[in-house]
Amino acid sequence: MDPILNSGDTAWMLISTALVMIMTVPGVALFYGGMVKKENVLNTIFLSLIAFAITSVIWVVYGYPLAFGTDVMGLIGNPMNFLMNGIDVNALAPLAPTIPTLVYVAFQMTFAAITVALISGAIVGRMKFSAWLAFVPIWLTLVYLPISHWVWGGGWLFQMGALDFAGGTVVHLNCGVAALALALLLGRRKDSRLLPHQLGYSVLGAAFLWFGWFGFNAGSALTAGGLAGSAFLVTNTAAAAAMISWMMMDVIKTGKPTLLGAISGAVAGLVVITPAAGFVTVWAAIVLGFTTSIISYLAVAYLKPKLGYDDALDVFGIHGISGAWGALGTGIFAAPFVNSLGTGALYGNIAQLGIQCIDIVTVAAYSFVMTLIIGYLIKKTIGLRVEEKEEIEGLDTNQHEESGYRV
Repeated sequence: MDPILNSGDTAWMLISTALVMIMTVPGVALFYGGMVKKENVLNTIFLSLIAFAITSVIWVVYGYPLAFGTDVMGLIGNPMNFLMNGIDVNALAPLAPTIPTLVYVAFQMTFAAITVALISGAIVGRMKFSAWLAFVPIWLTLVYLPISHWVWGGGWLFQMGALDFAGGTVVHLNCGVAALALALLLGRRKDSRLLPHQLGYSVLGAAFLWFGWFGFNAGSALTAGGLAGSAFLVTNTAAAAAMISWMMMDVIKTGKPTLLGAISGAVAGLVVITPAAGFVTVWAAIVLGFTTSIISYLAVAYLKPKLGYDDALDVFGIHGISGAWGALGTGIFAAPFVNSLGTGALYGNIAQLGIQCIDIVTVAAYSFVMTLIIGYLIKKTIGLRVEEKEEIEGLDTNQHEESGYRV
């Protein structure tokens, strides 16, 4: 039977696309912006905003064809649809045959945008804005597009059977490892104290992220049906469970729950359920959400100080660690009665765990090495880090001649 356009699916995917856009701006922008010192708030927000703009242009020029075009040797897509040429407005998406291709293009663009925007949390307050402008298009081209094709666009990991419903490895592990690489290149901040100057911004940002994540995960069902409903429910459940367990860790370590910890836990829960959202049951979502905050908390509170890397806003500790655990957990808990495309070890398919491990190791290694190379080249050409005086005074005035607050 030939594919037929479904107006309900199309409407849902347009809404989901808008929801994922909200995740970047204002979601990530405010979430990160509230955590930095007041002299860096505009610069921090600007990093997310400009990342969205650059990605939006790159995606329609050559990004989508390279990520989702006809597979070439399992490595990259065919760039024949440069500038969207050859895609009729009424054409249906090959990977989502009930919606227009251009709707699918827009939906996937928002995923690319938030991935690179999330990286900025590791480098806030010390990276040149000009270096960020160079980093974003190069990293998208050399890192995000190949990985997206390998896992989602028909590449070799897709052919192997790797399960990643909405971006556990493509988005979160990828950005987390890249953030770690950039943080190592940049070195430690001159002022390592990081007291949020306006936690209210971060709470608003977390709320936008939680809200938008329903488009992120439930939208990845690509239809307005039962699978979207299941993904929606487990997404909320995992976030709630993770918020509770992070608060518990706060109380155990410091004796008091913190609001920053609560919203960090919620984000960790949203991250861990992302690869699993279309494959797991509610009880599995509770397990994944509850355990991921414990793992990420330990990474942030103990692993980071021990290893000495300066990931300012814990992109690796939350997105990288929870993304990896979510991808592995998908290989354990994927239930064939939720989605026939995925069967995990718990339901008899132990081989899926091995496939997930290959996915995790490949994405992490490629992203880390390529980000180091890209960052090093930028460092040796236009420079990566601001001057010490600018860093101490703040980047809003030194990089943009603006101030977030009246003096």
